[in-house]
Formats: sequence, C-alpha cells, structure tokens
Amino acid sequence: MTSITAGNAAAQSATVATNAAGASVRVRIATIDALRGLIMLIMLFDHVRENFFAHMAITDPLTVPGSEPMMYFTRIAAHFCAPIFVFLTGLSAWLYGHPASGPARVATGFLLKRGLFLVFLEVTFVNLAWYGKLPPSILFLQVIWVIGLSMIALALLHRIPRWMLAAVGFALVFGHNLLTPINFTPDQTGYSIWTVLHDRGFLVAEGPFKIKVSYPLLPWIGIIILGYLAGPLFARSMASDARRRSLIYLGLGSLALLAFLRGFNIYGETLPWEHGETLVQTVMSWVNFTKYPPSLDFVLFTLGGGCLVLAWFERLNNKAMEVLVTFGSVPMFYYLLHLYLLLFLQTILVATIGPTHGHRCCISRARHFPHSSARRNRRGCAISRCPWHASRPAMATSEAICLSSWSRAAQRGAAIHAKQYRQTAFSCCLQAQFATSELFARDVIISARAASPGAA
Repeated sequence: MTSITAGNAAAQSATVATNAAGASVRVRIATIDALRGLIMLIMLFDHVRENFFAHMAITDPLTVPGSEPMMYFTRIAAHFCAPIFVFLTGLSAWLYGHPASGPARVATGFLLKRGLFLVFLEVTFVNLAWYGKLPPSILFLQVIWVIGLSMIALALLHRIPRWMLAAVGFALVFGHNLLTPINFTPDQTGYSIWTVLHDRGFLVAEGPFKIKVSYPLLPWIGIIILGYLAGPLFARSMASDARRRSLIYLGLGSLALLAFLRGFNIYGETLPWEHGETLVQTVMSWVNFTKYPPSLDFVLFTLGGGCLVLAWFERLNNKAMEVLVTFGSVPMFYYLLHLYLLLFLQTILVATIGPTHGHRCCISRARHFPHSSARRNRRGCAISRCPWHASRPAMATSEAICLSSWSRAAQRGAAIHAKQYRQTAFSCCLQAQFATSELFARDVIISARAASPGAA
C-alpha cells in the first residue's frame, strides 16, 4: 500500500515505514508527485485546445504573427509537460533501483516491461481516446509512445559507467541540434529510422491506414538520462536544504545558459527571435521554441523551470500541495481518464450540435452572425452558421454571448444617442468572457451603427 505524504521534512525523502504487520511500506516523495500533478493539470488545458479548438491550428515552432497571445502562451505553458514528465520518469527509475531501505537493485526489467506496456497503450487505448475508433485512419505515435521507448533505451543504458551515461545524455540534449540539416526523402533508405529518431513525419503515408511519428525519439532519450542522473538528489542521505540548493543552482544555471544562447541567437534553436511590433510579440518570439524534436533551448527552458518548481515545492505544505500530490500519484489513470472524458464531451457535442470542423465539434470565434441563419439555444445564446466552417452549424462562444447581449441592448434602447449606444455595445462585449478581440468589437460597432437610424 502506497502512502502519500504532502509537506516538507520526512515527506521530502524516500523512506520506508513499517505497518502493524511488519511489512515495509514505501512512502512516495511528495515534491515529485506534486510537480507531476501540476504538469498534468496544465496538460489538460492543451488537450482541451486539441479537442475543441482544432480549427485554430498550431505550428512548430509557433507562428507569432496573427496568433492570439492567450492561446499562444497557453501552448507555451503546455511545453513544460512532456520534458518534465520524461525527466521525472528517469528520476523515478533511479529511485526504483536505489530504494531507501535495502540494497540497490537492477532496474532493467522494471524499465523494459513498463516501456513495452506504454508503447502498447499508445497504439491502442490512447489512440482510441483521441479519435474514437480503433484502428484510426492515422495512428499517431505521441508522448506515451516516446516515454515507453525512452524507458526501453534507459533499460539498456543505465548500467554503463555513470560518466559514460552522462556523456551520452548531455551529447543527445546539447548536440542533436547539429543534426537538423540532415534529412531524408521518403524514397531514401534512411527515411524511416530518421523519422523515428529525429524528424517527425509519416512512417506509412499511403493507403487506408497511416502511421505518423509525432515525437522523434533521440533527444527524449537524453532527457530521461538526465532525469536518471538527477536521482541521487532525492536519495535518503541527501538533506532537504542541500537538495533544494542544488535544484536552484541547476534551474538558474539552465535559464542563464538559455538567456545567453537565445539572447544572442547563438545555438540551440532553429529560428532566431526577432523584435515584434509590441513587447508582447517580442516575448512571444523569444519563447518560440521547437518541440518536435525538442531543441536545446526548449529543454533548458522547461527543465530549468521544472528544477525551480521542485525547489519551491520542497518547503510547501498546504492543501494545494495535497491536491497536486493526489493527481501526480496516479498519472496514467488521470491521463487515460481525462482523454476519455474529453472524448465523451466531444461525442455529446457532435450529437447535439453537429460537427463543425471535420468530424469534430469545435468552439469557434465567428466574426459574422447572419440574422437569417442565427438561432438560439435554451440559454438564449446565438448558435450561428459559421462562415469559417463552410456554413456548418457552429456553437459561438463568448462573442455569441456578446452578440446576444448587444441584441437585447438594441431592443431596449434603439433611440439612444449613437455615442451612448456604442458605449453600451462595448460594455456588453466586456461582460462576455474572453470577448477582448478589437476586431470583433469593431464589428459590433459597425452593426450598432447600421441598426441605429440616428447614429452619426
């Protein structure tokens, strides 16, 4: 039976307790579970975007011009999920091989069996959760697949001398950007293996059943090795204060190296950052890191931040930590549960509203709401035919609520002076959640002027 203890002191180190029958009970490390729980909650936002905002396609690296900052930075926050999870997987493998009580044990079987199981989950239950059918028309090999293969690689590598393992890990993380110019076309011999290792793409691109690698493997092996090398920081013999200082040094050192490499566009990222028209666009360009495969700057940014959060969690002992520890202690259960919950919600929306983007129902920002096609749901919100989706019915979001509010205001005050009328329209827009689009507000004013005969 696993006991989860939130807080500092004894909860910060892997210990072994004894129950009434004398059997050993492993106590989990709260800070590791809490960080894992935090990134899994952040991951939920990104998966909601994948399910319900699929029409707002993203690129890798992201496209700064035309991107909404809120959506953009939500995606940047989600960048922390995969590398930290892989890093913690390597750290947990070290803890398994070096239990707090008893002699060290070989982790080869542990890593190999779990790695193979994760690969199986990816090609079956995970793909079923994403696409609602098995087999899907395109089998995507994503994060669970790459974690499984990374564990298999670590199973083969973790018994080599520590200095040699460190050399392999750092070489993969720091050096794989040098491999970017290497590429193969689908008709060349090395295409398939290079697609798996470094350049994502289709392994099978023709026929009714396609296979696409979304997470190239090579740099993720380096990340899981770095996590394994960090394991001794969480050994029972390591004092909490010493561990916290080490994590702070590692985090600040990573971010400082990132600031130097990225600040001068020296190395570690394919696209250089550029000054934007606004400060926000400049920041968006600066943090625009490549995830597939993860660039050196991407890894420094995410793992550096992760180390600082681990150090911060060392001294936290509150309800929020307990919640995070709860989520982080059952990661696979949470991962599968939230995917199937999103699939269920998507199925309900498609059944009640209809598909708006391919076979999915996506929440859209419609710029125009033709009165001839608009109808209302039970709450009085407009459900319009969205021109972005070939006149298919689409559920308008906050701006539909905004339009609904504007319409009611128009009915109440058609004789209001034009200036006051425009202020009313703006007020209704601001009351609607996320209705901050300047373009949409301008459309509302234009509609208000057209609807008000006395408007100047």
